[in-house]
Amino acid sequence: MVQEPRERAIRSLLDTDLYKLTMQAAVLDHYPDTMVSYSFKNRTPEKKLNQDAFDWIKEQITLLGSLSFSTEEINYLRSTVKQLPERYLKFLDTLKLSPEDQVQLEYSPESQDFKAKIKGLWVETILYEIPILALVSEAYFRFVDTDWDYRGQEECAEAKALQLLEFGCAFSEFGTRRRRSFKAQELVMRGLVAGDVKYQSSAAAKVGSGLRGTSNVYFAWKFGIPPIGTVAHEWMMGIAAVSQDYKTANLQAMEKWRATMGDANVGVALTDTFGTDAFLKVFTPKLANIYAGVRQDSGDPLVFVEKIAKFYDEYGIDKSKKVVVFSDSLDVEACKTYKKATDKADMLCSFGVGTFFTNDFHSLTPPHHKSTPLNIVIKLSSANGKPAIKISDNLGKNTGDKATVEKVKLELGYIERAWVGGDEEKRWNESDETASELSS
Repeated sequence: MVQEPRERAIRSLLDTDLYKLTMQAAVLDHYPDTMVSYSFKNRTPEKKLNQDAFDWIKEQITLLGSLSFSTEEINYLRSTVKQLPERYLKFLDTLKLSPEDQVQLEYSPESQDFKAKIKGLWVETILYEIPILALVSEAYFRFVDTDWDYRGQEECAEAKALQLLEFGCAFSEFGTRRRRSFKAQELVMRGLVAGDVKYQSSAAAKVGSGLRGTSNVYFAWKFGIPPIGTVAHEWMMGIAAVSQDYKTANLQAMEKWRATMGDANVGVALTDTFGTDAFLKVFTPKLANIYAGVRQDSGDPLVFVEKIAKFYDEYGIDKSKKVVVFSDSLDVEACKTYKKATDKADMLCSFGVGTFFTNDFHSLTPPHHKSTPLNIVIKLSSANGKPAIKISDNLGKNTGDKATVEKVKLELGYIERAWVGGDEEKRWNESDETASELSS
């Protein structure tokens, strides 16, 4: 008897972050023949997959090969993400992934060690990162940590949204890659949208507060809200690896991005790929005026705010019109703290909240400890045979070939800085009191 495949966990290629599509468009323009590899890393190594989880992941990744962009989906992108070039949309019309050739999985039943590598053309393999991370996270909570359920998730998300909105925060949902499941993210989206509708219709609604959108293109389409996102570290990492010029890699990345997206659609600049100090050396006043602001994704956010405010002041740029987008391990209290700091610095701010929305659960068994998420990443590891690295603004987020990392740090004059929130193995660990109260 032929066994029927299980239900798809990834139902559409739009079930990804917007910046994977915008970067794919830029790669098609500038690096269509570049070969790359990606590597998976579990920053919470004590959380291991069992055989059932691995088998499910393997099956689900195979199913990605039968997905394609429908005419309806491409028309949605054409009408909604208008900076995407028509040549890119035509490319999507015939794009098919080949996971049997492009994705290599390894699993040891004895040690329960899981490894994943992705290899192939950058312009194709760029789409694997988000769905594979989402699948690994979902597998862990389907087959390993099963002491939880979905009760209260929608209500909890609505309560979080209202707390953020009442404090005057603008925010987006950024939680696809480490979501507990597709269903969990869908429930969260319902709650966030409900919270925003309730708040915006109230007499207490403040100008500037609001749910700005979601990074997940599928859910943006489904819920009728904007898809949000511009660029990831991968773009700078790949350009640096191909060019072998780390001093100008950020500049090259911004100029190529402008060429594909147009100045009106460049969005915010990501500063920390090789350290924010190195980025600011090539972030000319012209570019700083073109870009809407900057994204903070590692290191001490309060130090970052001061550094960026000082940068804008030194060049006579009106910082009151510039936005700082925070996206590193946020919760309600962190957003409040960083909003106070940007308000004091006379800058705008917005928050990309991820895991705190889509993977905030507690165990069913008393005393109901936090069911902590996996801290997992997939990073570009090479481009055209050269190591691809990321340094960031804290040591815990260094990625890639160690010798290359140290060489580039020396070349750029990179200074190590300690930050109390920089321990990647302890992100989202026990007790977030706010989450606990909202879940009760």
